[in-house]
Amino acid sequence: MRLQARSTVVLAIVAGLLAVVLAAPGVAAGSSGTVIATGLDNPRGLTFGPDGSLYVAEGGTGGTMQTTHADCEQVPAPIGPYSGGFTASIVKIGPHGAVTPVATGLPSSSTSPDSGGLTSGVADVAFVGHTLYALESGAGCSHGFLHADNGILRVNDDGSTTQIADLSAFVKANPVARPEEDDFEPDGTWYSMVAVGDDLYAVEPNHGEVDRISTSTGAVSRVVDVSATQGHIVPTAIAHLSLFGGLFSSFVVGNLGTFPVVPGSEQLMRVSPSGGLTVQKTGFSTILGLEFDHIGNLYVLESMTAPGFPGPNEFGTGRILRVGFFGLGPTSVVATGLTFPTGMTIGPDGALYVSNLGFAGPGAGQIVRIPVGAF
Repeated sequence: MRLQARSTVVLAIVAGLLAVVLAAPGVAAGSSGTVIATGLDNPRGLTFGPDGSLYVAEGGTGGTMQTTHADCEQVPAPIGPYSGGFTASIVKIGPHGAVTPVATGLPSSSTSPDSGGLTSGVADVAFVGHTLYALESGAGCSHGFLHADNGILRVNDDGSTTQIADLSAFVKANPVARPEEDDFEPDGTWYSMVAVGDDLYAVEPNHGEVDRISTSTGAVSRVVDVSATQGHIVPTAIAHLSLFGGLFSSFVVGNLGTFPVVPGSEQLMRVSPSGGLTVQKTGFSTILGLEFDHIGNLYVLESMTAPGFPGPNEFGTGRILRVGFFGLGPTSVVATGLTFPTGMTIGPDGALYVSNLGFAGPGAGQIVRIPVGAF
């Protein structure tokens, strides 16, 4: 995913935004939640593990490694060239907010300084049984890594990782129908995933696709080419819905959209396992997270809700909506005051846990607990 529109004006605004965030460590969660962990580097997707701990993907802080056109296709300026380093990680949050490393030294990359140096690394995490998997987004030759691609990583018991699927290779061999050529990432910018059975379903926003990855074989297959019917809408978040003992199964996918932000212009899409796509509900803004609760309410994380380009005007505009009846019913606001939230999960206690300040400076990221049962 890219937090840029196709103009140098917005890039300058984003660069200024990051400078403000770096200078403002007091930016907080807002009135709807409690900060339970701090000091994170660009936190993104998160999930609870079988041990009851909260596992969080960190984008990291980038690095100084670069590749050139002689090595591979590059991301065009002013977004490129990227620079990378092995600074991304996965951590777990204990019951009292203690942050413990789980896997470290994973690829992280940043856009050019002229575009604000926006950083990506580990984008999301999910468990299949007792095994933890990570979605790597900051790797690939176009992001500064000659020998590390974007993909699905299996996290081993000793904290090492094993790549089970090469997603950089898959997107290069299987282009979508309608790529946005002046806003193109050769290795993709993967954002979120969900586990269903032994498979993982991952969303790639820049090309616009949802893909299935088998954790048993590593095979990758396309579920739906979102670009083919929707164009460059930047799909980001995915949630799975299973009813009647699995007789009914589908996915809901939400999109970020492009900039400037036009509040209410984004949508929820229902995607069948066979690849059918229908627009389910409209009227949303900059969706970066989706979660179903145990009674079928869908929670929608909106990262920014003020009109215009990202900037200080978006501080505190992130919010969470609840959409009843499996994402088809009425919509209500359940949390406000978040600043650039980037991921969300539901805990065993029924509360929502959110990565806040997920696009910010090193150490600025937070995890916020929001007890939605009170709403």
